[in-house]
Order: sequence, then structure tokens, then C-alpha cells
Amino acid sequence: MKTKARILLVYTGGTIGMIKDYDTGALKAFNFDELLQNIPELKLLEHEIETLSFKDPLDSSNMNPDGWLQIAETVEENYDKYDGFVILHGSDTMSYTASALSFMFENLGKPIIFTGSQLPIGDLRTDAKENLITSIQIAGLRKKGKPVISEVGLYFEYKLYRANRTTKINAEHFQAFASPNYSPLAESGVYLSVHETDLWKPDRKQKLKLHRHLDNDILILKMFPGISKSTVEHMLSKENLKGVILETFGSGNAPNDEWFLNILKEKISLGLRIVNVTQCIAGSVTMGQYETSMELKKIGVVSGKDITTEAAVGKMMYLLTKNLSAKVFKTIFETSLRGEMA
Repeated sequence: MKTKARILLVYTGGTIGMIKDYDTGALKAFNFDELLQNIPELKLLEHEIETLSFKDPLDSSNMNPDGWLQIAETVEENYDKYDGFVILHGSDTMSYTASALSFMFENLGKPIIFTGSQLPIGDLRTDAKENLITSIQIAGLRKKGKPVISEVGLYFEYKLYRANRTTKINAEHFQAFASPNYSPLAESGVYLSVHETDLWKPDRKQKLKLHRHLDNDILILKMFPGISKSTVEHMLSKENLKGVILETFGSGNAPNDEWFLNILKEKISLGLRIVNVTQCIAGSVTMGQYETSMELKKIGVVSGKDITTEAAVGKMMYLLTKNLSAKVFKTIFETSLRGEMA
């Protein structure tokens, strides 16, 4: 009976893969071929670990849909060879990348765990080792011969989250991520505790499918008091614009000025898809709860419910390639596809 899990560790870039050159004080890329020599604790894990690194590692600020596809195709090419995947990624845009991958993969039956660190792997006080070791351990969890985790997760500072529920909340603390609207999937303490009732349950009879095409002709329009007509008109007149993530106040509220609603109504009539998400860290859009969101609902703005902005971006890029009618787009966007919304 097979007991060891085979884990593929993929380094895409980011702080976790850097070590300090003690002669110059500068950070340089870590050689992942020497991973076991540099992190001997990994030898204590029962899993077989193999490593693969991007030829040109990316700072996460430079990550984009081409990089997402490179990660996804790496997983797809190796899907049958390994039991789980750990993706090392810079923390700044990790939630965007991990959320996008959750939509790109349909019928995912194995874990894809994203992790990173706030300090380089060679730093004395680094959080990199714990994040890396526990991510590998989680990716290798099996029960009755099947993976315990069968979704895209994000592990950071003792907690595993559903990736498309996460957002980065702190640039300095080790606890850099939060999942305000969904409980952690697992927590690492003296024991590794998995909350099995919160896990995504895949249809294991269906074959893995990778959706390669994303449409990034979208923008995020963040509302603020005093936003002008000319600003909104200018942003929404972008050539080839197909989708807008409208970041509103509170439970989905925006100014009910006639000029604002008329601009949105006109753009929607011309085929622009507009999704309403809240600027709040936690909570949900509930259009119609207040007068200032009632009109948005009437003119056809889509409710993002409790989705994060990061997940809304990935979901919109994914759905825009499907050539859906406005009605079908609205229905599907307002439906949870990968556990991204309540």
C-alpha cells in the first residue's frame, strides 16, 4: 500500500526564495536544487519532494495572467505524477494568482497549496521554513487513499485558507493574510487540525479540465466620496473594456446621482459587465437593502455578494471568455463555482 505522497514544489519567485549574501547584504535567488541541504527539516517529512523553478522567477508585482497560465500548465503537465502541489509565490499578489487558478481548474481533485513568506528563507527570524514545511505536509495529507484537500489553498502563519477567500491585510506582520468571510480550512499548532466540514468536495468522477483563456480587458473602479462624472466617464470609455469590478461602500452602496446611474446604464446596455463588490474587509453586498443600491440592482449591476476583489478579478477574467449573455453571466457570477462566495 502506498504511504508516501509525492509532492511537486514549484518556485515562481518572491521573498521565500531569496537568501541573503552575507558579504554584500543583498538578497539573491535561492537554488532550489539544494533545498534538502538548506532545509534539513524536510527530510523528517514522510513525503517525496521534487522541485521545479521558473526559468525567470517573477517578483509577484510582475505576476500576470501569462504567469498564472505557466503555473497552471506546470500543474496540469505533472498532475498524474504527483499527489499534491506547493506553489511558492510572492505574497503581494498571491491572493490574485491563487484565486485565478481556482477558476482555471475545473474538477480539481488534488491540493494546490500556495505559500510564501515575509522574510527570506535564509533570514534568522524567517517565517519561510514553517510556511514551507507545513504546506508540504498539508499537500500530502491523504485519507483512504485520497487527498484530504482537493482545492486551491493558501497557507500562511499557521492557517490554511481557501485561496479564493483570501486577501493580504498586512505588509509587515507574519500573519499577512486573512479570510474574513470563510473559516480557515486547517490550523497548525501542536497538532495539525483540519476542519473537514469546511473543505470543498469535488466530483471525483469528472476529469480535470484547465481553462487556459482569460480576458484581462477589465478594470477596478473604486468609489470614493466626490468621485466626478468626468473621472467615471473617462475610465469606462476605455477601448475594448469588457468588465468592471465596482468597489462600493458598505453593503454595496454607491451614489444615486442621476449622471452616475445613467453612465452605468448606458455601458451595461452596450454589453459591459459590471460586478458590485464591497470595499469592506468583511461582509457582503446586498443590493436593494438601501436606496443607494436599489438603482444599481434595477439597471443590471451584478451582485458580487461576499466575494473578495481578488476572486472577483479572476472570476470575471474566466467568465468573459465564455461569450455569455448578460442574463447568463449574472446568474453564473452570482453562483458559487469554487466556494468563492456564500
